[in-house]
Amino acid sequence: MFKDYQILDADSHVMEPLGIWEEYLEPEFKERAPSYDRSTGTTVIEGEPITNKISNVVKSEGAKQLAENYPISIVRGFDVESQVIAMKNMGVDISFVYPTVGLWMLAIDTMDCELAAALTRAYNNWLRDFCSYDAQLLRPVGAISRHDPAEMVPELHRIASFGWKAVFLRPNQVKGRILSDPAYEPFWSECERLGIAVSIHEGTHCRLPSAGADRFDTRFALHACSHPIEQMMALLAMIEGGVLERHPKLKVAFLEAGCGWLLYWLWRLDRQYEDLAWEVSDNIKMPPSDYFRRQCFTSFEPAEPYLREAMDYMGSDRFIFGSDYPHMDSDVDAIEQVIALSDRLPKQTVQKLLWDNPMNFYGLN
Repeated sequence: MFKDYQILDADSHVMEPLGIWEEYLEPEFKERAPSYDRSTGTTVIEGEPITNKISNVVKSEGAKQLAENYPISIVRGFDVESQVIAMKNMGVDISFVYPTVGLWMLAIDTMDCELAAALTRAYNNWLRDFCSYDAQLLRPVGAISRHDPAEMVPELHRIASFGWKAVFLRPNQVKGRILSDPAYEPFWSECERLGIAVSIHEGTHCRLPSAGADRFDTRFALHACSHPIEQMMALLAMIEGGVLERHPKLKVAFLEAGCGWLLYWLWRLDRQYEDLAWEVSDNIKMPPSDYFRRQCFTSFEPAEPYLREAMDYMGSDRFIFGSDYPHMDSDVDAIEQVIALSDRLPKQTVQKLLWDNPMNFYGLN
């Protein structure tokens, strides 16, 4: 559709059919497979909903928006053929694929560690089959459960054996551990050694500790808080805890929160570092913004009014674009909006945003 640009969608999503869990779970876990409670319109696991504070009105409005934006996908039940049609209609050449239900399924703090690991393997196995329909277009991003740190490296190795280039983690605390917890150090080491990129991806209404969930109830408030604030704390954890210092070749992206938060947050962290470098000198050897410029990326929204200023501050190499297909807050003409930025940005910069930068992050160069 856009012959002047190559387009890599760095953050699209699947809509997992409920049946995958029972079909793909290992035999000893099948009786614990998630199910659908028709009375509440909610997916449940072991009798408990997988989501938190999501009203029936929000569910209904979300379904309405999906039907308006992606009618073919709705009719086809978001099968793989409709996914390919949607991507090609948007002009996408390569699409990296993240979960929808899986963002919640693996975000239940009280979940048994063995079940969480089994659900993770089941999702990854299903995603491998799903993306094999068009392996050039659809690129899987592997799920990693943080419930049991001992399970993370074996699943990472399995994902690497599939030939996949990236995995995703939640930014939230899981069983009391933040991303810089020492228990995760073997995982970070292996990601760096294997050249596996790591995406940090939040999802509102999860059953983990989440910014804003202790004081707000509406999606308006929860969605506004959870995505940027959890990403801010995730980045802080990886800097303050020394993850980025110890692993300079590790590549990390912070997705689906826009980029505006980054300007303020890096300025504030640098300012804190000026006063308090002595306190964190074991883990932080240079201004925090330098770590981001060296090895991190952020997605952006084309409507953000300060995008040019953000790139002036950070450089244009750190920004990547994701469509968020097919979620309720995705924009069907988002790629057109990015290309329209060529009125304000050089064409080569727009090509960086749509292709060069995500190719670099995902290690496809």
